[in-house]
Amino acid sequence: MSNYDIQLLLTALVSVLVLVALIVSRIRMHPLLALLIVCIGVGFATGMAPGDIAKNITNGAGKTLGAVGVVIALGAMLGKILADSGTTERLANAILRHTSDRMIPWAMTLVAFIIGIPMFFEVGLVVMLPLIFSVARKLESRENFKGSAYVYVGVPVIAALAAMHGMVPPHPGPLTAIATLKTTVGPTMLYGFLAALPAMVLGGPLYGAFITPRMTTRPEQALLDQFTEAKADNSKDQPGIAMGVLSALLPALLMLAHALAEMALPKGSALLQVATFLGNPLIAMLLGVLFAAFTLVYLRSGDAEKLRDTLGASLKPIAGIIMIIAGGGAFQQVLTSAKVGDAIVHMTHQFAFPPLVLGWLIAMLLSVSTGSATVGIVGAAGLLAPLAAADPSLNLPLLALSIGCGSLFFNYANHAGFWMVKESFGMTMGEATRTITVVQSIVSFVGLLMVLLFNTLPALGD
Repeated sequence: MSNYDIQLLLTALVSVLVLVALIVSRIRMHPLLALLIVCIGVGFATGMAPGDIAKNITNGAGKTLGAVGVVIALGAMLGKILADSGTTERLANAILRHTSDRMIPWAMTLVAFIIGIPMFFEVGLVVMLPLIFSVARKLESRENFKGSAYVYVGVPVIAALAAMHGMVPPHPGPLTAIATLKTTVGPTMLYGFLAALPAMVLGGPLYGAFITPRMTTRPEQALLDQFTEAKADNSKDQPGIAMGVLSALLPALLMLAHALAEMALPKGSALLQVATFLGNPLIAMLLGVLFAAFTLVYLRSGDAEKLRDTLGASLKPIAGIIMIIAGGGAFQQVLTSAKVGDAIVHMTHQFAFPPLVLGWLIAMLLSVSTGSATVGIVGAAGLLAPLAAADPSLNLPLLALSIGCGSLFFNYANHAGFWMVKESFGMTMGEATRTITVVQSIVSFVGLLMVLLFNTLPALGD
C-alpha cells in the first residue's frame, strides 16, 4: 500500500467530515452547495485537472438524475394522483383499522418486502412514501403515541427495501455478482430471501421501536400535504380501492415481470425485449402514472386541466430533493474517478481473511468510500472471481450474497439514497445517520452473519 493510497483514503475521510461540518455548523450551508464545494476540494486534493473536476461533477449529477431523478418525479406524480383520489387515505385507514399500533411496523415491513422484490431502493421508497406519510400522520395524532411516527413507520420500510436491494436477485447488485462469479440465480435468491428476513426484522421493526421515542422527525408540511390530503369526494364515482391498489402496484408488477422474464426466457427473445422495456424503472413508473390518471381521473369524468395543474404542482416539493440527490451523485463520481476504490483494494491485500468475509469487507469498503454499492459489488466480485474459479469448495452463491450484503453497509453522505431519506423525511444529518445509515449497517452485518451460518450447513442442492 503506497503513500498515495493513504493520501487518497485520508482525502475521502476528510471530505466527508468537511461536508458534515458545512451543513451542521453555524454556516448551515445548503446540502447541494456543500456537496459541490466538497467535490471541487476532493478534485484538487487528488490532483485532478480543473476540466476533469467539472466534467466529473457534471457526469455524476447527470447520471444520477437520469437514473433516479426522473423516476422520483414520476413517483411524486403517481403519489399525488393516489392521494387526491383517496386511495392512499383508504389504504392507511385499512392498515390502522386491522393492525394494532405495535404491529404497524410489521405490516409496513411486509408491504415493503413485496414492493422491494422487483424495485430499486430509491424507486421503492418513492412509491411507499404516500403510504408511510398517511399512516404516520394518523398515528401521530393519537394522544398515547410518543416520538416520531414517521420514523416508527418509515424505518421498517427502509430496512426491507435495503435488504431486498442488496441481497436478492433480480436487483442489479446480486445479479452482477452472480454473473461475475459464474454462479446461479436460484440458490443465491433462496439464500438471499432467508438472510433478508432476520436482517429486515432487526433493522426495521425492532430498531425502529428502539429509536422512535428518541426522535421528533417530521417531513415538511408541503410534502405531507401532497401525499396525504385526499381531495376526492364521497360520490359514487370515487374509484374503488382495488383499482387504486392496482394503480399503485402496476410499476412493481411490470418490474417483477421483467425480472421473471430474465430468468425464464432465452437472451434475444422478443418477449424478453418487451419485458425489459416495460420493466425499466422509468418506463414502469411512466405507465403507472398514465394508468392511474386514466382509471382514477379520466374514466370518472375528472377535470383534465386540474389534473395537469396538480401534477405540475406535485413536482415543486420534491425539486430540492432531486437536486440534492444529484449533488450526492456528483460527490460519488468524483471519489470514484479519484481512484479511492483502488486504494481500498490495495489496503485489503495487506490482510488475510476467509473468502466470504473478504468479499463482504471489500464490497463494504468500496461502497463506503465511493458512495456506490455498484462499485463495491463490481470491484469485490472482480477481485474474487479468480479465487472463486480456483476453489471448488467455495460456496459461490454465498460469496455473491456476502458481497451484496457488504455493499449495503454505512450508507452515508456520498450515497444518493442517504439524501433521499434525509430530505424526504425532513431530517438533520444526525437524524439521517441514526436512521438510514444505522439501519443499512444492521441489515448488512446481519446478512454477513447469516452467510457465515449458512456456510456451516450443507450447500443447497447437495
